[in-house]
Amino acid sequence: MNHPTPESPVAAKVFPSPNHGERKEGKRADMVLLHYTGMPDTGQALQWLCNPVSEVSCHYFVFEDGRVLQLVPEGRRAWHAGVSSWAGERDVNSVSLGIEIAHPGHDAAGAIAPYPEAQIEAVIALVRDLGARHSIAPHRVLAHSDVAPRRKRDPGEIFPWERLFAAGIGHLVPEAPIRDGRFFQRGDEGPPVEALQAMLALYGYGLSIDGIFGEETHGVVEAFQRHFRRTRVDGVADASTITTLRDLIASRPSA
Repeated sequence: MNHPTPESPVAAKVFPSPNHGERKEGKRADMVLLHYTGMPDTGQALQWLCNPVSEVSCHYFVFEDGRVLQLVPEGRRAWHAGVSSWAGERDVNSVSLGIEIAHPGHDAAGAIAPYPEAQIEAVIALVRDLGARHSIAPHRVLAHSDVAPRRKRDPGEIFPWERLFAAGIGHLVPEAPIRDGRFFQRGDEGPPVEALQAMLALYGYGLSIDGIFGEETHGVVEAFQRHFRRTRVDGVADASTITTLRDLIASRPSA
């Protein structure tokens, strides 16, 4: 009996999921999305991603000890992003490769445990391989929460993006220090809020530019903080958040 060979040398074997389809309109993968499974039992999480009833899947699954399985062929459209958008693209599944990281996720109080070292090393190796073979720009390695604000929190504010950035993965700038000053929050309106929304949209976040700091803008600011300004994740656009966003926009390559 022939056993399929994983496309990435980082993966140990193929554990196939039936949950995938054609990438639409001839689109190709030019983005990597990182998720946590959000389930306390790793085996159940893996089985759920391979259960046709679930209608969810991913391309690769990373265990706590660093073992990696391939679930869906890289050329196929895995079902991992859900309702999402980035930089105007609303069919994120058709332009992305999804990696599920075995992790219980946030608890009922909102706390989240650190990721094991072996697991992070495996994620770095896997994303570097995918990035090299698919010519994925570093800034196109994103969190699930980036493309689905308000709906998703994974892989969470504890995820060590700085480790990935040091390995040439992702886009990061030093967090601007938190200090007193003007800030924007739910209920605020006007041109400054509209300018903030425009900056977030310019970076890639999907939101309405209407000058109203409502629940949508609060959720996007919180998602931004969860990835890029993790010192405080509260959805309030303080000077630290806005400065960090400005520095990200200024430092991101144009291509």
